[in-house]
Amino acid sequence: MEILKFDSDVSADERLRVALAQISPVFLNREATIAKVVETISAAADKGSDLCVFGEALIPGYPFWVENTEGAKFESPVQQEWYAEYLEQGVDIERGDLDPICKIAKEHSIAVYVGIMERPMDRGGHTLYASIVYIDKHGQIGSVHRKLQPTYEERLVWGMGDGHGLRTHPLGKFTAGGLNCWENWLPLARASLYGQGEDLHVAIWPGGIHNTEKLTPVLALEGRSYVLSVSGIIKPEEIDVELPDVEKLNAIEKPFLANGGTCIASPNGEWLVEPITNKECLIIADLDHSNVRKARHSLDVAGHYSRPDVLELNVNRKRLSTVNIKEE
Repeated sequence: MEILKFDSDVSADERLRVALAQISPVFLNREATIAKVVETISAAADKGSDLCVFGEALIPGYPFWVENTEGAKFESPVQQEWYAEYLEQGVDIERGDLDPICKIAKEHSIAVYVGIMERPMDRGGHTLYASIVYIDKHGQIGSVHRKLQPTYEERLVWGMGDGHGLRTHPLGKFTAGGLNCWENWLPLARASLYGQGEDLHVAIWPGGIHNTEKLTPVLALEGRSYVLSVSGIIKPEEIDVELPDVEKLNAIEKPFLANGGTCIASPNGEWLVEPITNKECLIIADLDHSNVRKARHSLDVAGHYSRPDVLELNVNRKRLSTVNIKEE
């Protein structure tokens, strides 16, 4: 895997070194993809990184088949087979599926944001949620945010999440928060993180420069924060599974189903790292917290440039479930 390092002159007390992992999954193979994530985290740690970030739904992969195999056809045996395997490869956190990632994070003292297809038992265990998981440098899971609203065809295979994971986490001088894909377009979801002190925003995507190149600088300017947009990448021929109509995906006449687009915008809205496409890579860059403090002089949307007496946001962070059991 190619490692791209963007050098900058940042003092040690202001610096946070981040690693953005633009990699493909081993498609619909949870254990093999987790092994690849672990290997990538180790490479990021070897470069002195404090944080390593991966794309949306990376473990075990984004449902590219839905739009290419009549995903909206009701009671389709084809869709049922794909969904059954998708569930089988989903991530059960309580079972310990993420333990290898937690272990490597602790071993190298590096924090991680990773996108998973979560198969939670607290919702019955037969629905998947696109979740962004934060693991701290001690290997502890700090938050699991289930995507509030699946986008378009995603609604055919994902459930709607809740606000439980709308949380921020300290990282050196920074305070980090993260959202999944098109959640980053939701003003109130962003505001919920701004109000918790976020000055490093992590936006994860399945892949595509069309998602990242326009929105990323806007989020940076609005939040006066660094914004990391981290994407996956995958080619049609990498959909290597024994499932019906897979040949329709393999035969798609374009080089990538998701072409990356990973990038970093600075608090002034300018590129620190312009979008990178068409290759797997690990991008290493240094962030300077003093740039956040300088940018907040003119605009701080949760502070001096807010009017809580006029506008107020209420956030429900209860973990939703259909059953609440009380034992005698």
